[in-house]
Amino acid sequence: MRLVSNSLLAIGVVLLAVYVAAYVHRMVMVRTSLKNFEDEKRHATADSTNSQVTETRAGEPVSDSFGKTLSPGSQRRPATINVSRRSSAVPLAILHIPRIHLDVPVLGNTDDITLNRGVGRIAGTAAPGQKGNIGIAGHRDSFFQNLKEVARGDEIELETTTSSEIYVVDRILVTGQDDLSVLQPRGSQSLTLVTCYPFHYVGPAPRRFVVQATIKSSAISDSENK
Repeated sequence: MRLVSNSLLAIGVVLLAVYVAAYVHRMVMVRTSLKNFEDEKRHATADSTNSQVTETRAGEPVSDSFGKTLSPGSQRRPATINVSRRSSAVPLAILHIPRIHLDVPVLGNTDDITLNRGVGRIAGTAAPGQKGNIGIAGHRDSFFQNLKEVARGDEIELETTTSSEIYVVDRILVTGQDDLSVLQPRGSQSLTLVTCYPFHYVGPAPRRFVVQATIKSSAISDSENK
């Protein structure tokens, strides 16, 4: 009995250690993604500013190193600015849900590894920043564990490196796991959040909890305004 008791205790300690390690790893990856996103956002703003300066000066006569005025057509053009620095380490967007105090990176996939580091854009739906119905999935036992607390009328923000869109929740439903109708275009710019249901179900959940929202406003960031 003592051996069994010690074995069970050891197993419990190992499982707890694994859980803590997984939780810490997830939080570190989320913070890294958020930092990469902010870095990309700053780069986009800087690139847009530099592009604006270049365009403004393109038609102005300038002087060469000897003081001779050059015509606009003979001016040397600066090197092309690379405005596409995005890599797989940079999230597609950041999802903000004030009601549940959630700020989470939106990644480009929905496999288990990806959904342990954030929420993911559902393949075949619009991408953040594009027109259509943007589908985003998340695990019910991690980032979307409090999604059930969201109510109609709540606002949800989807922020990309160049814009920010505010959506208002107008529909909440539970549907079958094979029901793809909720991901179809809704006639207006929309956002659909999906997670497994029931929330406390043990094992693969048979249904899906869906929150849908329609766009309220869209703001272009400084990187697009300049």
